[in-house]
Amino acid sequence: MRRPPAQPNPPSPPPSPPFDAPAARRLRTALNMGPEHVAYGMRASYGLPHVTPDLVIAWERGITAPTGSELIALAGVLWCSPGELIGRPRTLREHRISRGLAPDDVARAVGLELLAYLSMEENDEWRGTDRQSSALAELLDLSLPDFVTVTGRDRKLAESLCSAVTTRWQAYVRPVAKLVPLDRRLLVVALQELHRQYQGQMVATLSWGGSSGAGDTGQDFLDRIVERFWTTIQAHTG
Repeated sequence: MRRPPAQPNPPSPPPSPPFDAPAARRLRTALNMGPEHVAYGMRASYGLPHVTPDLVIAWERGITAPTGSELIALAGVLWCSPGELIGRPRTLREHRISRGLAPDDVARAVGLELLAYLSMEENDEWRGTDRQSSALAELLDLSLPDFVTVTGRDRKLAESLCSAVTTRWQAYVRPVAKLVPLDRRLLVVALQELHRQYQGQMVATLSWGGSSGAGDTGQDFLDRIVERFWTTIQAHTG
């Protein structure tokens, strides 16, 4: 007896964007609406027949989170922008949703075919040109740290920064400048400061006794090197 051919696994749904449950409840309460009113509005105005008052309550209690389309509809019912219901966006998709934009809106604005853009978004791998990257940053109003993250430069930036603080920082001004469009003088100040902090911390830890403690302290510094970099940049520009 022949076995039926194996069926391919259905594609997994995209992850839900980070959801600010307390904000959703606060906005609903401010409008003097009950969960049943929100659910009705999402069913009647946005064609989401599965939304019930219990589901709205589950969102507000953090038991589950709305999908991207549900979040956009919820924002419409609560008379707010999707960004007001989202925690800090991390990915390209989350930044798009926070701006209330459809994928084809972004693809058209930056000059990409829709399927090409969707592939980048689903794989979290931006491959646009410099011109398209600039258009993306303007459309989504990305800060420089968010732009670096969304365009997939975080890992290379972390590698260059780790090398800069553990060896000669001067050799990494140019590699970092290629990843981060900042004034060269500011980069010099930031790399020099991070190098001083790291080396000073290592020397201080060793003087307290124990190489294992120095290793733990140094690794913690390196694990948060990108965050420290942006904090240092802000301190010298704010």
